[in-house]
Amino acid sequence: MCYNIDAEPPRPPIAGGAADSEDLVLSAADGTKFAAFAARSAKPNGAGMVVLPDVRGLFRFYEELALRFAEQGINSVTFDYFGRTAGVSKRDADFAFMPEVMKTNQETIAQDVRACVEYLRSPAGGSCKDIFTVGFCFGGSNSWNQAALGHGLSGAIGFYGRPGPGFADKQPGPADRVKEMTCPILGLLGGADPMITADDIAAFDTALTGAKVKHELITYPGAPHSFFDRTADQHKEACDDAWKRMLAFVKENVKG
Repeated sequence: MCYNIDAEPPRPPIAGGAADSEDLVLSAADGTKFAAFAARSAKPNGAGMVVLPDVRGLFRFYEELALRFAEQGINSVTFDYFGRTAGVSKRDADFAFMPEVMKTNQETIAQDVRACVEYLRSPAGGSCKDIFTVGFCFGGSNSWNQAALGHGLSGAIGFYGRPGPGFADKQPGPADRVKEMTCPILGLLGGADPMITADDIAAFDTALTGAKVKHELITYPGAPHSFFDRTADQHKEACDDAWKRMLAFVKENVKG
């Protein structure tokens, strides 16, 4: 599992402030309605971020993370994977998420991401010109996958994602999609994470290099899975560095 229900994302220094936020219900191309949460910046810089949660789906950690991005000038939206199987209601700590995770597949996740991208590009989402994705664990792999799925992204960021096949649907994972990737990749990984080994990371690096995909894969020595959490004081240095790298990645890859 990824984050505990009471985990909290780190706080970078506030740059512009979040103007407002709201719960949303978005619709995918197949008509499925799903829950989302949007945060808009008081001083938007033209970038938008789609936040892909871990296996729990949408909960407070990701809503707060969307707000932290908005404080940096990046309009953001995060969403729930389970609209097709569990409805659009809010979920608590007792939600049995894993049976729902195992019903997901790459095609429907991509539809939901596309709806989020379209929202950010719309006036309601801030008319964002450059869209990025960031994901964690299950969402980390899914974030990298979106670089190959025709959304017109400016970059895709993944924390502790698995480069190999998806564990839910067994479809090809990021390492097998590199030839279709059309934007830069950033990976932020824990050196003490037993779920993603050094060999996994090296193989992904080799695949990205071979496909000439601009990328950077950062491993933090001693950091575990889910190190990006301000309740884990011992990993503050890695958290702070990860924030700096994410914001620099967005700044470097903004086109419009």
